[in-house]
Amino acid sequence: MKSQRTLIFFTIAAAMALTAWRITFVQAEEKAGRVQKSWNFEDIPIGQVPAGWKIDATDPKGRLAEWGVITDHGAPSSPHVLSITKINDTFGGVFNLCWTSDILFKDGVIESKVRANSGEEDQGGGVIWRAKDANNYYLARYNPLERNFRLYYVKDGARKILADSAKLGVKTGEWFTIRIIHRDDKIEGWLNEKKSFEVTDRTFMNPGGVGFWTKADAATSFDDLSISK
Repeated sequence: MKSQRTLIFFTIAAAMALTAWRITFVQAEEKAGRVQKSWNFEDIPIGQVPAGWKIDATDPKGRLAEWGVITDHGAPSSPHVLSITKINDTFGGVFNLCWTSDILFKDGVIESKVRANSGEEDQGGGVIWRAKDANNYYLARYNPLERNFRLYYVKDGARKILADSAKLGVKTGEWFTIRIIHRDDKIEGWLNEKKSFEVTDRTFMNPGGVGFWTKADAATSFDDLSISK
């Protein structure tokens, strides 16, 4: 009799745990959308970038920055992250890119973990999407030196600001999460689960590539990039 009661207890407990997991999973799907593609870089060899990704730049004046997977045991998805490992062009107006056009993104959610490692001219970075090439894309980035989270478009190599946040408190060396929700011409920007801006823009209305962005001498790490519908 005691064993039967014990079995019933564990059966009920397992059912409750499964129900809670399902609720959490559904809530996560409703919040972030259904994941189409994600990268945590765990299967990428040290020193390399994912297959189909390219190292690029907007308005370079020298050699491209060097990017590659490194070991970081403090990362959100330890131990691998994708990082700028060497800055070769310190021109203040160069935008360093690592991106792919193998995944075309138009409407949905793009999210990534980012950490500013160093930089005197600039720090931090963010994500690009609907990218046509190295000179045409949307961009959302956070800069610990300026303490702001901004949305831009870069068209024909020229950057124009679309939205700006108030002063924020994320510091150099701290991981933060950028989430962009883009549907048709409406763009929302979230930093660390807090909505920072919502704007309308029709500069780029076609699907395009996705990837990472930094400026000038900003050395930055990235982890857990996901694309959701």
